[in-house]
Amino acid sequence: MFRTLISLGLTALIAGCSGAPEGIAPIENFEINRYLGKWYEVARLDHSFERGLTQVTAEYSLREDGGVKVINRGFDAAAGEWREAIGKAYFVEGLDRGHLKVSFFGPFYGAYVIFELDPDYRYAFVSGPNRDYLWLLSRTAELPDSVLEQFIERSGQLGFETDALIFNNPDMGGTFVGGS
Repeated sequence: MFRTLISLGLTALIAGCSGAPEGIAPIENFEINRYLGKWYEVARLDHSFERGLTQVTAEYSLREDGGVKVINRGFDAAAGEWREAIGKAYFVEGLDRGHLKVSFFGPFYGAYVIFELDPDYRYAFVSGPNRDYLWLLSRTAELPDSVLEQFIERSGQLGFETDALIFNNPDMGGTFVGGS
């Protein structure tokens, strides 16, 4: 009985980390083949595994097992070196929904929820398992102000702390903090 409870508890914990935050729906009609390739991180909420990194990119490619290979890369100015993390992602709710679970640390997965995506796959608004994780990704290092404004407004409406966003600032070779 004890082992069953532990197993159920661990399953619930792991599943809870791959679920979408309440009130945030993954996009429909998602096409992974159009999403593959290199994306630039234009904005994010701070978190420990990217803290201090600039020039962050994510590259997605198909894995032989049907999943997605994820390579995140960023420059750590304090250390004067590039950091790279390689992970894997799998669809949670079907291949046509922008909801994946991603792992960089063994058997533990976190949600990757695309809640807005440009029809031409030029930019994406992405959430993690809760409102502490948020990214604006783009096919280019810079986006028009109108897209940045749309991202801040939509994210704010969904309950994200947009004043804490870190924006990529390519002109200064780094990042700056502040969403408004």
